[in-house]
Amino acid sequence: MKLSVLDLVPVIEGGTVSRALADAALLAQCAEAAGYHRYWVAEHHGMTGIAGGATSVVLAHVGHATRTIRIGAGGIMLPNHNPLVIAEQFGTLDALFPGRIDLGLGRAPGADQRITRALRKDVNRSAEDFPNDVVELQAQFAGDPRLPLQANPGLAAWPALCLCLALRTRSARCRIGALSRKIPAVGCACGALCDGRDQRDGGGQR
Repeated sequence: MKLSVLDLVPVIEGGTVSRALADAALLAQCAEAAGYHRYWVAEHHGMTGIAGGATSVVLAHVGHATRTIRIGAGGIMLPNHNPLVIAEQFGTLDALFPGRIDLGLGRAPGADQRITRALRKDVNRSAEDFPNDVVELQAQFAGDPRLPLQANPGLAAWPALCLCLALRTRSARCRIGALSRKIPAVGCACGALCDGRDQRDGGGQR
């Protein structure tokens, strides 16, 4: 059985963000030494007790502190972001730590109205666009010539993709399945993690 860690990067009472990030790297090192398969960071914004908001930056920090454990996002809330930017961020991570990157994608905005305004996003509309954004993200990694702009880094990068969706978003999974290559789906609410299938070969284990 493969075990994984999902870390919120908590800031303990009386602690600092610097301490929380150092603890995250230490946790990943301990998980690696204990034989754990994955270490994931969850994206949350505007919470004083959580330091994982800049998820890709945290993963770069953790990646440099470890050697073999897979690292990834569980997940990136795609309605908060532009697919091009996520392709660049995770393309960079894939270049730094080849064969070790997971990219879990979520549909929920994961934000209250204050954060929605700060992100300058219509997250409800963006959530409806989620299936098309997932397809665009795949196209960025694949270097689809129909795109007006290619992500670089990102082109030819293949982090292991999976969907972090609740059961109520089954319709989104169906729409994505109709538009793109099969992507594993997990129910993050129950703590399950991506099975690490490689999108390059249609679902073989990495």
